[in-house]
Amino acid sequence: MHAYRSHTCAQLNKDHVGQNIRLAGWVHRVRDHGGVLFIDLRDHYGMTQVLADSDSPAFAEIEKLRAEWVISIDGVVKARDASLVNPKLATGEIEVYVKEVRVLGQADELPMPVFGEVDYPEETRLTYRFLDLRREKLHQNMMLRSNVVRHLRNAMWDQGFNEFQTPIITASSPEGARDFLVPSRLHPGKFYALPQAPQQFKQLIMVAGFDRYFQIAPCFRDEDPRADRSPTDFYQLDVEMSFVEQADVFAAVQPVIQGLFEKFRPDCKTATDWPLIAYRDSLLWYGSDKPDLRNPIKMQVVSDHFKGSGFAVFAKLLENEGTEIRAIPAPTGGSRKFCDRMNAYAQKEGLPGMGYIFWREAEAGGGMEAAGPLAKNIGPERTEAIRQQLGLGLGDAAFFLGGKPEQFESFAGRARNEIGRELNLSETNTFRFAWIVDFPMYEKTDDGKIDFSHNPFSMPQGGMEALQGDPLSVYAYQYDLACNGYELISGGIRNHKPEIMYKAFELAGYPNSEVDKRFGGMVKAFKYGAPPHGGCAMGIDRAVMLLADELNIREVIMFPMNQRAEDLLMGAPSEPMNEQLRELRLRVVPKDA
Repeated sequence: MHAYRSHTCAQLNKDHVGQNIRLAGWVHRVRDHGGVLFIDLRDHYGMTQVLADSDSPAFAEIEKLRAEWVISIDGVVKARDASLVNPKLATGEIEVYVKEVRVLGQADELPMPVFGEVDYPEETRLTYRFLDLRREKLHQNMMLRSNVVRHLRNAMWDQGFNEFQTPIITASSPEGARDFLVPSRLHPGKFYALPQAPQQFKQLIMVAGFDRYFQIAPCFRDEDPRADRSPTDFYQLDVEMSFVEQADVFAAVQPVIQGLFEKFRPDCKTATDWPLIAYRDSLLWYGSDKPDLRNPIKMQVVSDHFKGSGFAVFAKLLENEGTEIRAIPAPTGGSRKFCDRMNAYAQKEGLPGMGYIFWREAEAGGGMEAAGPLAKNIGPERTEAIRQQLGLGLGDAAFFLGGKPEQFESFAGRARNEIGRELNLSETNTFRFAWIVDFPMYEKTDDGKIDFSHNPFSMPQGGMEALQGDPLSVYAYQYDLACNGYELISGGIRNHKPEIMYKAFELAGYPNSEVDKRFGGMVKAFKYGAPPHGGCAMGIDRAVMLLADELNIREVIMFPMNQRAEDLLMGAPSEPMNEQLRELRLRVVPKDA
């Protein structure tokens, strides 16, 4: 028999009754039932109930066991009484009578429990992450992640893609975040960078003549943490294809992602219709470029109904250039109580409130009437026109926000989601996807300069001709895939022509010399015959978070950082030794200096 185990803790069933076996694992919990000791023995695969009575030669040793000790036991498999069968366990039809027990590893008093799903402070959980990972839900999440990666690899190979690895130590590249820099020992004063993404390398792979590339790529970005983003490193399914247009990338990616969600969440509906929504329309209709389409509410511009109206706040606002009034329809929300609650929500978010109209049965004469402060101010004719435009009826409501869209769009999106939740309008157990397309190539910074609004390597729609006019009117072949309110994929058709690339960077304030300095390898390659190419990348951590139905990405990462980008288990970041600094010819400037 094997030194530690003949079976795992998930293998035994009634076919093994009467057999002598050996198991090994962790003591999940010990229960004393008056002269009979029960142990739930746990390993990676599952759980088996083992027991010993006072007649067992192992009874005295088992009395000494504590939670999370690692043990190996010898025993005989017995069938459970029919009334004691546990259908929740794969081994629920049997139990093992212990003849001998060996302690393989003792455990100190636990700083946090492993049994059960008790919610402990994050600091404790991350400091003792190896214990945290023993908990059933986290263990399942990590196995889900492993299986997702395997599925993606197989699916990409099946789609005709080839897997290649790209460098981890490389040069700095602008991807919208700060680099992690690595000092060079051999070249004092110079630094490598950890790649924010394999962007330039995967484009070079296309130039080198490899047609379809993918990689499960580690990416490193010095970013502020949030619930759906790691502050240091993450993994993405990185994809690039040659001789493709935007639609070709979509056609290649959709079956991979759709198959992933269908396989790992068969209990949910995975929508097969993936609409294309222009970036500007997404902001207008949903207040976000990553809309949650499970919520059917679509916002609309209703400015014309308030111009010159009796509601002076909106009427006067519309006299200013670039302002508008938007409505958030609220089907079934037609009660003063609900409207007041949403108005209070707006105030809690820092706004003065939201105007509203709701439609109820008329107090006299039957029929329907509009109610609320706005209805009184603008009159029945305008409220009826608004109702018809929004497609609302008796028992419905609408909320209104005004100003320059960039000032209220974000809140409008949150309010739309809140209204959908409050009124139970949003679908449940569903994944809905949408391609967000036609991103603006440039944006104006706070200091009035022109800069790239997204990936600087995307091809401008219209090519060189488009770059001759107003930069803010140029759209890029840039796209994101939104799923249930999260950005799941980002990508684009690349700018593979040096003259267009130079011009695109020139408009963002980068002279040709700077482009050559920062992206010399890629620009050089484009001068020797570059194919049209494009691709995308999917955040694996975020995909697993959606599949696991978790709200925080740290629940699907094996060893995550905390909110301050600290590894509490390994003690990173740490202070370097003086010998290391001398070897790298570096010195640390005190924080207060």
